[in-house]
Amino acid sequence: MRFNRMLLSTTLVVVALVLQVSVLARLHLPGAVPDLVLLTVLALAMVYGHVSGALIGFGAGLLADLVPPADHAAGRYALVLCVIGYLAGLVKPENGQLKSATGPMAVVVAAAVGATLLYALVGALVGDTAARHVGLGSLLFTAALYDLLLAPFVVPGLMALARRSESNPLGETNSSAKTADVSSGWLSSGTGLRIGSQRGGLRVKAAKARVARAGRIKGVKRL
Repeated sequence: MRFNRMLLSTTLVVVALVLQVSVLARLHLPGAVPDLVLLTVLALAMVYGHVSGALIGFGAGLLADLVPPADHAAGRYALVLCVIGYLAGLVKPENGQLKSATGPMAVVVAAAVGATLLYALVGALVGDTAARHVGLGSLLFTAALYDLLLAPFVVPGLMALARRSESNPLGETNSSAKTADVSSGWLSSGTGLRIGSQRGGLRVKAAKARVARAGRIKGVKRL
């Protein structure tokens, strides 16, 4: 990953996690908690692609596993977000730009449902049954609903910010081409052409001087 991607992704994930833990989790909404970290991973993955999406998802999930009041095994949510980030990166829009809101909203719903199911599946494999008293159906519905309501205020803005932070390869190519043209022009005008013109001018002056001297000598002889 590029340095600007790492810096922006880390900043956005930390801010999202702080807001989720200190604000959204304290609302005590029925069912699931609105997953701002998941939406952040989705937005970045749909701009950066599947490889960066998997890395960002793993880092965000691992950070969420370690931040209090986490009550599950470390690495559980990291695995979930790593898979979600990878899959979201596979369906990123062309050039990272949204053509309509339908596709990203469908991705958000699928990611919310998939993350909840995968989290419950991993919990069942490790023997964690803490979510059974809430009900899996209620968790799926509320997770999809909350994330869908929150997504229009989060995903487009984060995608635009991620696109803006990306360096423009075409711009770099054009600037390098301009630099090369300027350099070649500077070299040609500052060395070869100028030196050649100076040499040509000296030759013409020398020839004129020889003709003038010959004319003066001939005039003396005539006298």
